[in-house]
Amino acid sequence: MSFDELLHYLRLGGFTIVVILLASVLAIGIAVERLITLWGVGGRARELGQLIARHLLRGEIVAARSAADRSTAMSADLFRAGFERATKTTGPPLDAAVDRERVHLALKLRRGLWILGTIGATAPFVGLFGTVWGIMRTFKELGIDVGAGGSGGSAAVMSGLSEALVVTAVGILVAVEAVVLFNMFQARLSRLNLEFKLIAEEFVELLREQAPSGKLVAPPTDSQPPTAPPAVS
Repeated sequence: MSFDELLHYLRLGGFTIVVILLASVLAIGIAVERLITLWGVGGRARELGQLIARHLLRGEIVAARSAADRSTAMSADLFRAGFERATKTTGPPLDAAVDRERVHLALKLRRGLWILGTIGATAPFVGLFGTVWGIMRTFKELGIDVGAGGSGGSAAVMSGLSEALVVTAVGILVAVEAVVLFNMFQARLSRLNLEFKLIAEEFVELLREQAPSGKLVAPPTDSQPPTAPPAVS
């Protein structure tokens, strides 16, 4: 198919094919944004989890909390929530607080994926609507031709039908594109969610070993006054 023929079919598709192509561009844009967002998330989460686990195994609670505070990984909020909860005597249990933060993290990672699912489900129907509209227009023009004394031959009908079916074909292609991207991200996020769950469970276990009573001692802050030097005798 030449470029001129492609433009011809695009013009015949009218408004519906423009909608489908815009949906295709939107799906690709969301896929690129999610790829950039998810790039390295699992690796950074594992590295931070291993670093904090090493500190906790050595009893270095302040160093572990400092590592979580300094980290720019998305999973760092999970560890910060755990340390913050462990220094309080009231509120939800430690594992509940950490798991709640894990759910928030999973929701952040899933942002925008519903658009891919919607495009994959609706693009074929938009294409079908364009095809039905094209068929209606073809038969209307055929009726006008016959009424004006034309032959109304099958060649004109078949040509109009083939042009109308282009919209359905484009809609199916865009739907396949969106569904493939959606399923790819779904599988990726399911694996990430499982990794976050394992990291969170290990973190809670190690944190409870350091605080059997359920409460950590809050780390010292810079606002505390320095201790006075010993008097010289």
